[in-house]
Amino acid sequence: MMDHDAKADLLRYLQEARDALVWKLDGLGEYDIRRPLTPTGTNLLGLVKHLSGVELGYFGDTFGRPYFGHQDTPAWWYTKDTEPNADMWAGPEESREQIVGLYREAWKHADGTIESLALDATGHVPWWPEERSEVTLHHVVVRVLAETHRHAGHADIVRELVDGAAGERKDGGSLPDADRADWQRYRDRLEQAAREAGDA
Repeated sequence: MMDHDAKADLLRYLQEARDALVWKLDGLGEYDIRRPLTPTGTNLLGLVKHLSGVELGYFGDTFGRPYFGHQDTPAWWYTKDTEPNADMWAGPEESREQIVGLYREAWKHADGTIESLALDATGHVPWWPEERSEVTLHHVVVRVLAETHRHAGHADIVRELVDGAAGERKDGGSLPDADRADWQRYRDRLEQAAREAGDA
């Protein structure tokens, strides 16, 4: 009973992060979902692509359940011969539908692993050094949950830079009820406080 409840909690928080990340693409054109908005190239579609590989690798190969459901199944999350960061951006030949579709398939595959194994089941992460490659399902779920929320946070900032849309859900989620003018006044106050602190 405890194992089932723990899994349900972990899966709920993981799914919330997945959903938050995917909605960040809604209403944007191809350029805006792909354009790099940080010096290290962070972009919305790249985050989705990256997390597809994360879920397929950690919940697939790690537990002897490799994913074969898609003809374009990626291996860039741990293959040594691929270009560095190949999983962090999409080429013009990779469609939004293909990448988001693969991410949704990765969810199903991952959820199947989580549901079919006990949290103390062990697996081996093939791209980690051998001496620390043995992990439990619980460890992997927590790791992927943390990584997905981290990247959903990146997507929050990138989407806000694109068009001002913010929050964990389309309706804004946990943000205060404020319009653009309210946010501008708030931002101006923060800017003033930062300048005063910097001058002190």
